[in-house]
Amino acid sequence: MNKPIKVLILRFSSIGDIVLTTPVIRCLKQQVNAEIHYFTKSKFQFLLADNPYVDKIWLLDKDINPILKQLKAEKFDYVIDLHANIRTLRIKLALGVKAFSFDKLNALKWLLTTFKIDYLPDIHIVDRYMETLNVFQVTNDGQGLDYFIPYKDNVETSWLPATHQGTFVAYAIGGQHNTKKLPVPRMIELCRKINFPIVLLGGKEDFEAGEAIRMAIGDNLILNTCGKYNFNQSASLVQKSLIVFSHDTGLMHVAAAFKKKVYSIWGNTIPGFGMYPYKTAFEVLENNNLKCRPCSKIGYKACPQKHFKCMNELSLDFPIKELPGDK
Repeated sequence: MNKPIKVLILRFSSIGDIVLTTPVIRCLKQQVNAEIHYFTKSKFQFLLADNPYVDKIWLLDKDINPILKQLKAEKFDYVIDLHANIRTLRIKLALGVKAFSFDKLNALKWLLTTFKIDYLPDIHIVDRYMETLNVFQVTNDGQGLDYFIPYKDNVETSWLPATHQGTFVAYAIGGQHNTKKLPVPRMIELCRKINFPIVLLGGKEDFEAGEAIRMAIGDNLILNTCGKYNFNQSASLVQKSLIVFSHDTGLMHVAAAFKKKVYSIWGNTIPGFGMYPYKTAFEVLENNNLKCRPCSKIGYKACPQKHFKCMNELSLDFPIKELPGDK
């Protein structure tokens, strides 16, 4: 039997971006005799720890030098660079093996955010990630994203209040930047429109917003789990939900991995950047009546124009066909 090729995949952040690399891992593992190593930041180890297609995870804290020496000793055959920054360039130069790198299209994104000139290709970022495997004749299997939850992080619905032990909607209210999130009054407005048991998902930083929503609408419909569960446990609740509402954030891609119908909410960023829900049913909620949007490929602490119309004037006049009484 031929010796497996040894491949190092590089992607350091963030949650959503790493989840979006999972088809690369799976397709490479299933279609090529490969030993797959994945290099990421320590705080994101949990995203890959239970992935059966990853043979070894390398973790970055602060100093990359000690790890470089260890990586050289592994004698990798190839590097698949899905991050493409100065740090990954340094790794590729140090290892000195054949490398295939993902193009971030930063120049095209700059043209769009700065001058509103759109030359971005109409292709999802996953499919652009997959192009790095062309030399191996690996093809996209069309199975979408992967997310593996360890048994210890499974949240049983029987542990939830009686109001939410049946069917519920998951709403990921967080976001890395404020301009990616609905303001709390608009979150309340959206939850009132949903008018169905809702589990709010987010980190500790989202707890106060969740409490404001809960107090405005009541415990019968709102369960605020923000900061009460780790990410895998929140993913477990996404897996058990009927449908998912999410800002442009990591749990949106987790929902896609579980083939949930996603109502994706977009503020200063746009689906045109290629990071909309992948291989699952979804609806896009965005304000297309603004000349200032998109204003950033990532996001800001506050709206640069001070009006935040992309979220403040986002229409919530849309049907939620999966829920009773809203056809």
